[in-house]
Amino acid sequence: MNPLSQPASAMDSATALNEIIAPQLTRFMALHGGDEGRTQAELAKHWLLLLHEEDPLCAFVVAERLSHFLDSMSADALGRWILAGWRCHATDLSKQRAWFRLDDPQAISALHDEAGAQPLQEALPSLELMINGLREMTLPETHSGSASPLLVQARQQTELNAPRLRPVLTPTHLLVPNDYTVLDGAGGRSRLYCAVVAHAVAHLRYSMPARTVHKLKPMGIAVVSAIEDARVEHLLLRDFPGVRGWFVGSLAAPPDPGDLSFAALLSRLDRVLIDATSMDDNYWVNKARRLFDETIASAGLEDYDAFRAMASILANDLGQMRVRFNPQQYVVPAPYRDDNSYLWDYGEPETPPDDEIELMTKGARASIDLTPQQNESIEQAAGAAEMELGRFLYPEWDRRIERLRPDWCTVIEKLPAWQGISAVQNSTGRSERMSPIGLPHATRFSRTRRLRRQWEGDDVDLNAAIDVMVQRRSQLQPEPRLFVRSGREQVLSSVLVLLDLSESTNDRVSSGAMSLLDIEKQAALWLAESVLQGADRLAVHGFSSNTRDEVYYYRLLEFGSALSPESQGMIRDVQARYSTRMGAALRHATMLLQQEPNLQRAILLVTDGAPSDIDVHEPHYLIEDARAAVIEARNAGVQVHCIAVDAGDDSYVRRIFGWRKFSMVQDAYSLPIQLQRACLRLMTQ
Repeated sequence: MNPLSQPASAMDSATALNEIIAPQLTRFMALHGGDEGRTQAELAKHWLLLLHEEDPLCAFVVAERLSHFLDSMSADALGRWILAGWRCHATDLSKQRAWFRLDDPQAISALHDEAGAQPLQEALPSLELMINGLREMTLPETHSGSASPLLVQARQQTELNAPRLRPVLTPTHLLVPNDYTVLDGAGGRSRLYCAVVAHAVAHLRYSMPARTVHKLKPMGIAVVSAIEDARVEHLLLRDFPGVRGWFVGSLAAPPDPGDLSFAALLSRLDRVLIDATSMDDNYWVNKARRLFDETIASAGLEDYDAFRAMASILANDLGQMRVRFNPQQYVVPAPYRDDNSYLWDYGEPETPPDDEIELMTKGARASIDLTPQQNESIEQAAGAAEMELGRFLYPEWDRRIERLRPDWCTVIEKLPAWQGISAVQNSTGRSERMSPIGLPHATRFSRTRRLRRQWEGDDVDLNAAIDVMVQRRSQLQPEPRLFVRSGREQVLSSVLVLLDLSESTNDRVSSGAMSLLDIEKQAALWLAESVLQGADRLAVHGFSSNTRDEVYYYRLLEFGSALSPESQGMIRDVQARYSTRMGAALRHATMLLQQEPNLQRAILLVTDGAPSDIDVHEPHYLIEDARAAVIEARNAGVQVHCIAVDAGDDSYVRRIFGWRKFSMVQDAYSLPIQLQRACLRLMTQ
């Protein structure tokens, strides 16, 4: 299917699915009857609709066998089996479909396991008795019987394409996820539930709740929490050594040995700290085990501060290793461990003003047209706060259902916060490896072409002659330029430089004092100084995203504007944060470029990695959406070129932009030169 084509209607597909499952659910309710039968039927329909939203083909495959499934298992078990299949092959669509067709032996095994597993709702009463009994046994005699009973409730998972849930512990409740599948815990779900309860009791008995975060960074919080989890479990094992089997059997599956992500390292750390027989070849993991054992020997398990200091050393090591950490995507690796919210007090969240006004528009309408005078007044009024200019809705390509989701992403145009004229001074240290380079101004003429509507020439312009006849019959004054002649004309360009302003650009380059963001800003300023001396038009914009509802688009330098002190101040002061939803930003940039008068229009994107966002957990989803956005731009007459500052694999760049439409930059300090060369090529092609 063409990546930009769509089926007639998604509603037609949902209606067809309902026609398949309705008679099967009617039969099921007739056989079982009562409220229980109706509840089970509604739950089965709910899971199929969730699957249909992600992949209609998989939903139809399951729907055709729905009666067979419900004859052998509950709707709750069917939902867990669907969830297991979606997670087991999250990045491989063909294997996902093989799972739901039952072509995968693991799918058949999982189906039998889920059918025989105890539902969470049936286990809750026994878990509540267990946690309160175990807590009474671990409390000192003076407090025994004085604590209020702890309530155990289910925590609901409502989406397929969502992070895995973890237990939530409070002083009065334990919330247990209902999305545990056969993939979670090698010892089975019953052992996993026992491990959840035992770990919660360990925190209730040995941890101090709601410690202030103070100056701890998110990565530090995660490492300190993991060490605290291991500390309290060892304290519980001192009194109940048989619980170790619950913990070890419920750990996450060992990650790939080549996976050096933060979550993988924490998962390996969890295993070596609780299982003395486990071996690992990673230096950082083995250092953590050695420091943990030394702290036990020197300070004892009761000394929280000693383990806190040890965790700080390990977190600092991860920073030196340049391990990336995204707190919005991180999930505690061990399925039985809670989300650590019990341990920390994050303070009061900031609340937005009540009188915030949102301007919402449908589709890609014309944006706010800012004259230089309006730009100047807005910049002066912006001061130290960001100013919102407008909101725009754009579609997004979903590779799983092979269609565009209409009005799916919200692009929010903003002017960044800036600190006035003083911000124009270069606040970043300039590296000796960076020096400005002049962009040669080439006189570019097109090939010889037929120039129409001329005062004189070799032939009559037929279109102009027709217009003259129409105007005469309308009793209007005709346009006298009626001729065509051969000649040359200068072709000017409009280039929009689009900067990636995601959180990762804050990383320092090598061992220098400059971040990639600093280099991006300096390169954009030098390019603007060079280009704006000629007749071509240049704009500098930037983007970042925080889910599909908040794609921030910063207009730093507009087409036709001079590089004023205010524009320089905004470019220097714009901040990098959040994620990289590239497709929505490219669609908005394309819409802006289509308003340009020049025939040659191009987007020059500068990024440091593959597109990503916190509400998307499939690595290829946003890559395919960005590729579709590039195709849309080129169909609209806008060229798109990418400069990727990434020493890793270039396969995602090649997939998005195509052959010879991107440049890979290994040395970030060479970005200014590469940016100017790419801009010159786009202007002269």
